[in-house]
Amino acid sequence: MPIRIHDSRAREVVELQPRDAGQVAMYVCGPTVYNYIHIGNARTLVWYDFIRRYLAYRGFDVTYVMNYTDVDDRIIERAKLEGLPPEGVARKYTQAFESDMSALGVQPADVVCKATDHIEDMVTAIEGLVDSGVAYESEGDVFFSVEDFPGYGKLSGRSLEDMRAGERVEPAANKRHPLDFALWKSAKEGEPSWSSPWGPGRPGWHIECSVMSTKYLGMGFDIHGGGRDLLFPHHENELAQAEALAGEEPFVRHWVHAGLVQMESVKMSKSLGNVVLARDALERYSGEVVRYWTLMGSYRTQAIFSDDSLADAARAYGRWKTFVEAATHALGEGSPNPPKKPRRPFGSSEDPPPDYIGRFAAAMDDDFNSSEAVAAIHDLVREANKNIDGAQRGDEDDRNTLKSLFESFLEMTAVLNFDFDSGADDADLVSGLVEYLLELREQARAERAFDRADAIRTRLLELGVILEDTPAGTRWRLAPSEPAQ
Repeated sequence: MPIRIHDSRAREVVELQPRDAGQVAMYVCGPTVYNYIHIGNARTLVWYDFIRRYLAYRGFDVTYVMNYTDVDDRIIERAKLEGLPPEGVARKYTQAFESDMSALGVQPADVVCKATDHIEDMVTAIEGLVDSGVAYESEGDVFFSVEDFPGYGKLSGRSLEDMRAGERVEPAANKRHPLDFALWKSAKEGEPSWSSPWGPGRPGWHIECSVMSTKYLGMGFDIHGGGRDLLFPHHENELAQAEALAGEEPFVRHWVHAGLVQMESVKMSKSLGNVVLARDALERYSGEVVRYWTLMGSYRTQAIFSDDSLADAARAYGRWKTFVEAATHALGEGSPNPPKKPRRPFGSSEDPPPDYIGRFAAAMDDDFNSSEAVAAIHDLVREANKNIDGAQRGDEDDRNTLKSLFESFLEMTAVLNFDFDSGADDADLVSGLVEYLLELREQARAERAFDRADAIRTRLLELGVILEDTPAGTRWRLAPSEPAQ
């Protein structure tokens, strides 16, 4: 089954058609490292991590490139506020970003490129744009002439007239057209600068991504990603620069944009002062819970960040953890015993098993429909929970069914980078300690030391271990996990 994605330029869901068979070349705009990232930034990058992992799961050889904008007006302003050199600010917040991404389980890109390492490449590209007549020098600055690039606006679907009323237009008296954007900015006193044919200065924001993406992936690479707020002007300008240099060759095959995050009904943004930093969210909730929260809606939808939405994610993820703990315990007990009454084996021709992995893959193939994919996993957990008691009793059919479902669960959750195997040693330790305490409890009951037996039961319950005394002996299970607060 082909993978289908929403292409922002086509404005519809289309089939992913890589440039090279079996390979996907993917570029995602990384952070401008002048501050800690907020939860909206984090959600976007977690989502592209999911997409990259799923493409690899489907057999593609993925090359993932991400940039750091480490020279920018905002970095310079932050440096003045913090009393640091601009490169010190960039280094500080790069390290903070990488720490936050690690806590969220985001795998580093295959290539991480910094703008300041590619200044010479950018100067060469700007020279090419000037020579081709789509850029001009004015008082030491160099601007891209939007009127001289016929395709300007084809990504965002806007005309020049529409764009003039848009946002983030850079004002400057030395521009020919209000929408012309800076390729090179002349140096101001005390600011970082590099030499160029137009005098000392530094590159504009947009040229960075055009140059670095094509340097590592070439023209016509497969996926260019970022938040929806980057579609215009940043990605529109990237496209114009790259295609003006390359002629008719397309810059990107598929443009993919993630939805933004709202605080209740208001878009989260630094300008509104209503941001929640990713690291603050991670102080209250685990990285796994925040990752799960990103999956609760499609990557293209507006996500709501609130205590309620994170608590919902914590409870849902807690059900997965509880299932892993219970299934691990049930499958880790002694040899299966024959069932007490005949049962039709799960998976027989009369009772075909639901294809949970098939459902999961079909959902993810359909524009990475995470809500449907996660629903398939929860349905599997509900089905598998029916077999846990029987597996603990040694029922062979229940045990085999649980084992098969558990393996499918681990496969799907691993694609989403929820690694429950890391807790296997802890689960074995917990199981052994609980079994030892049950032996002590049984010994106390045999000695008619009921106060001691009750104390053991009460303490286990306080620790989240529920005991059930049955004619076949005492069974135990872990209580459902509570959301981290």
